[in-house]
Amino acid sequence: MNVLITGAKGQLGSELKMLDDQFKMLNYRCFFTDKDNLDITDSNKVKDFIEKNEINIIINTAAYTAVDKAEEDRGLAELINYKAVENLAKLSKEKDIFLIHISTDYVFNGKNYRPYVEEDKTDPINYYGFTKLKGEEAIKKINPKSVIIRTSWVFSSFGKNFVKTMLNLANTKKELNIIFDQIGTPTYAKDLAIVILEIIKQKEKIKNSEIYHYSNEGVCSWYDFAKAIFEIKGINIKVNPIESKDYPTPAKRPFYSVLNKSKIKKEFNIKIPYWKESLKKCLERLDNE
Repeated sequence: MNVLITGAKGQLGSELKMLDDQFKMLNYRCFFTDKDNLDITDSNKVKDFIEKNEINIIINTAAYTAVDKAEEDRGLAELINYKAVENLAKLSKEKDIFLIHISTDYVFNGKNYRPYVEEDKTDPINYYGFTKLKGEEAIKKINPKSVIIRTSWVFSSFGKNFVKTMLNLANTKKELNIIFDQIGTPTYAKDLAIVILEIIKQKEKIKNSEIYHYSNEGVCSWYDFAKAIFEIKGINIKVNPIESKDYPTPAKRPFYSVLNKSKIKKEFNIKIPYWKESLKKCLERLDNE
């Protein structure tokens, strides 16, 4: 079985690459691609790649993730998060390919009072979320043999993310102001990569297009997240809680985007680590690099 993994230089793509030996043990040959060697916005190039390498599974981790820039750079955000995804859905349907696509908690408006389940009404409040939702809708409409995984607040030892930003700022700042009124759950990309491999092992369970929610267990604000990073690392820095209105950004963020993971845990019999435990593992890995 041959697996195409897009966005291989991103956080999740890099973590999937770390699992390559496990894929090989299951007789899966992975093709790790990024925008430099496979432009997923070019359907002809993707079709040629799929045919040439006899792809059976696609894991699409590629995305336009610059949430604030997406408000201005709407054309590119839509091209990558919607049009390219629509192309992948069409090609995977045509070639009978199992498709796994990564989406986001930002498809919700953040006005919920309990963790979001997969069936909850979507209502994105920024353009990034809007384009990701359009990608989801394209897959559901086109390819019944697919899985969409919504995730949130992704961090890793790879790429750019909140954890690494906080550590970098701590080198130059004595005090930080961090938002406390946006509530969600961090997701260690390594944990999500392991779950994706487990879904592939059990892919025969997927009869129709399915949406699953995945993040680590627990709930926190960005302020709590930052405090945990510094406490685990033993960094002495003052962290002040501030409201979203005190740190205006071009794109609105949902105030509450906690995801309910009951469906994915039950259907694939998985246990999800608590976010702080996974944060410790990520920071240990960064220390060892």
